[in-house]
Amino acid sequence: MHKNTTANPVTFLFLVLPYGISSGFLAVTLPYLLVKNGFSVAEAAAITAIGLTANVWRFIWAPLADMSLSLHKWYLIGTGLCAIAFFILGLIPIEKDSKALLTIIVLFLQMAATMVISPVGGFMAKIIREEMKGRAGGWYQAGNLGGAGIGGGAGVWLSVHFSYKTTVILFALSALVCAFALFFLPQVYAEKGKRLREQFEILVSDIRDLSRSINAIFTTLIVLTPIGIGASSFMWSSIGENWHVSAGTVALVAGTLNGIVCAAGSVSGGFIADKAGRWTAFFGSGILMASVTMILSLTDFVPLSYIIGVLCYAFTFGMANAGFSTIILHAIGKGMASTKYALISSLGNIPTVYMTAFNGWMHDAYGIKYMLIGETFIGLSFAIIAIITLRFLKAKQKIN
Repeated sequence: MHKNTTANPVTFLFLVLPYGISSGFLAVTLPYLLVKNGFSVAEAAAITAIGLTANVWRFIWAPLADMSLSLHKWYLIGTGLCAIAFFILGLIPIEKDSKALLTIIVLFLQMAATMVISPVGGFMAKIIREEMKGRAGGWYQAGNLGGAGIGGGAGVWLSVHFSYKTTVILFALSALVCAFALFFLPQVYAEKGKRLREQFEILVSDIRDLSRSINAIFTTLIVLTPIGIGASSFMWSSIGENWHVSAGTVALVAGTLNGIVCAAGSVSGGFIADKAGRWTAFFGSGILMASVTMILSLTDFVPLSYIIGVLCYAFTFGMANAGFSTIILHAIGKGMASTKYALISSLGNIPTVYMTAFNGWMHDAYGIKYMLIGETFIGLSFAIIAIITLRFLKAKQKIN
């Protein structure tokens, strides 16, 4: 087991960067290149959505991090596979004839990226003090979303000014460099002296206890809703033409600046979660995000609206992600933490998949205005229902 020690929450910013870069590549760079090479917005959104399904199933392989080797070693395995996937993508041309192969390797890339964050979730749950978990979740999401800015903005810029192959090679190397952050964390091993059967029994017992916790059940149901999902973040690059923005503006705003502002929102959201409460941070950010899409749908579709709207959306998205991590960390405890964090957080990616696909369909069927209105209505409706339910459970003293 791990020693009774802790780590600076900032470390998690660097550890989660490979996952963030992969997500940014999937959300911004790849859709941009696909649309530029003859794919429709709906086709690009579909490939993105399929890649995102890896986040839903990551709980299947997450128990390996709790039951064998150490969290350090599993992190190294994840970053190595992530780098390999990027290298393979560099060999595949961006054209419609390669659609099936691109989809498969994109899915493999995101599966590898989830093997990076499973041990990171275990680190956060086991070595960070309770009163600092909001900040740990905030820095974690800052790395996740900041990395998405690198994978998106830098990816588009590099692809335009150099080449797609150069982009994926640099991303592969970046993923490997992030492993040096492990030097700043204590070793966390699987249970020593226990047979695989005993470890599996512990795992089943911990998950059974989780299923009996009102806190955990409510948290799980909440992460299945589209509150604070930020589905439009996965489409800004492919729908930027609705605001008549240039490729350079898309790269800067939807990529680099988006990542920076998301990271700032994440750190702010983590601080708010520790000071004002995790539910306040989570629901508040979801409502703010829905307000942004509503206002954006009512303004003129000009470049300035795109810039302001995307960045405001990015800040609330960062806040929502910090709240997301914090409510999960408080629900899972420390036992078999990598598995339980992966289990609940993976379920939280289901709304990302269906909302991204929904937004793509709404855009192609009804246009950008109604896409934004649809996301607003769905997000606000679920937030109101969830807040009412939470108040009821608190009144009955069934949840804290």
